[in-house]
Amino acid sequence: MKQILIIGAGRSSSSLIAYILDQAQKNGWHVTVADADPKLAEEKVNNHPNGRGVWLDVMKSNDRKDLIGRVDIVVSLLPAHLHLEVAHDCIKLNKHLITASYVSHELYQLGDEARERELIFMGEMGLDPGIDHMSAMQTIHRIKDQGGKLYSFKSYTGGLIAPESDDNPWNYKFTWNPRNVVLAGQGTAQYLENGKLKFIPYNRLFKEIFPIDIPGLGKYEAYANRDSLLYTDIYGLAGIPNILRATIRAKGFCKAWNALRKIGLTDGSYPILNSENITYHELMDAYTNSLHLTGSVKDRIAALLKEEPNSKIMKKLEWLGLFRKKKINLKNASPALILQNLLMEKWELKKNDKDMILMFHEFEYKLKGKRKKQTSTLIMKGENAIDTAMAKLVGLPMGIFTKLVMEGKIKAKGVNIPVLPEVYNPVLAELEDFGVKFEEQTIDLD
Repeated sequence: MKQILIIGAGRSSSSLIAYILDQAQKNGWHVTVADADPKLAEEKVNNHPNGRGVWLDVMKSNDRKDLIGRVDIVVSLLPAHLHLEVAHDCIKLNKHLITASYVSHELYQLGDEARERELIFMGEMGLDPGIDHMSAMQTIHRIKDQGGKLYSFKSYTGGLIAPESDDNPWNYKFTWNPRNVVLAGQGTAQYLENGKLKFIPYNRLFKEIFPIDIPGLGKYEAYANRDSLLYTDIYGLAGIPNILRATIRAKGFCKAWNALRKIGLTDGSYPILNSENITYHELMDAYTNSLHLTGSVKDRIAALLKEEPNSKIMKKLEWLGLFRKKKINLKNASPALILQNLLMEKWELKKNDKDMILMFHEFEYKLKGKRKKQTSTLIMKGENAIDTAMAKLVGLPMGIFTKLVMEGKIKAKGVNIPVLPEVYNPVLAELEDFGVKFEEQTIDLD
């Protein structure tokens, strides 16, 4: 009996596990779901005859190797920095590996050894990265096959809250790893505009935003992803004068998030000693004491941000509870961890909340002497706080690709991402069966 190991049973795993268990029943496979919380793993397996949930502390090397050694393929939902340990085990034990995370330089370095062992290591096989790569490459290849020459590619993706479940002033709730949201964008974003390099450092990232209009939904905004330039060669777009990848948020979100950054609350580089015994009010006070400002803590924060005390930005900060005299109750926590903990309470999905995934591509190209613009739009809503669109669009691509590998339909060995026709064509085709369909529109620009 063929064996599959899924490591991680967190918030993005439900659709993946359900899909793989269904395929296992049809094909006579067996699935092991491993997590540091064995009860959570067992809940996701839900007494399925072809699955089991087990405990795994992924840092315990012998336990990890023991599980990996028993299976044919490993699907890792671990945080990105832990994939490398699993990858080394897969090399030594001759197992295929699939992840949804960005492929690190260290993981790419395993490519030759993986090819020599005829192993399939597929990264960036989720939503973003993942479906964005596959949908973009399918269109790019189609335009090129028609004889078109691309001169602009822009791709925007966002995990948001559906309008019918939007009940807070931030117009946002967590559907993905909260830590990643809090630390998002730290570094310098790079992209190309009219052939010129554009750099946006973190302290300007949420001020230099891009307005976008999503067909059927209206106006949103986006901030640049860290390095759009990485994809010029990967997408076969070397020499293109315009390329941008960005993250979608509701209008007004970025300006408010920039206020949190400006205060210092997104900094994860140091602990605040005795943080468990101070209040949020005292924390805000500490951030303004060096400025010699007058007035209440709220007034001083407003002055720091150059906002009126009753502005929309200040109301969003107040709604979060940053001015309450309530203890933080986190020991020696960094500002980013304190913020994350607070946001997990305020931005938690309610039981019947629906999340919403937006993906929007813009392709501009010349074909037979005429300039054209094509847009591809994906809008998908979740069912509730468990069956989210995020879980579906992260998990299903990995699940479908796992099935293709188990069936022997994938030939590409080594370390890859899903920009190959043998990968994106069957995966996107099956995703349509789950309602994952892009609406396309092409207009003439001349």
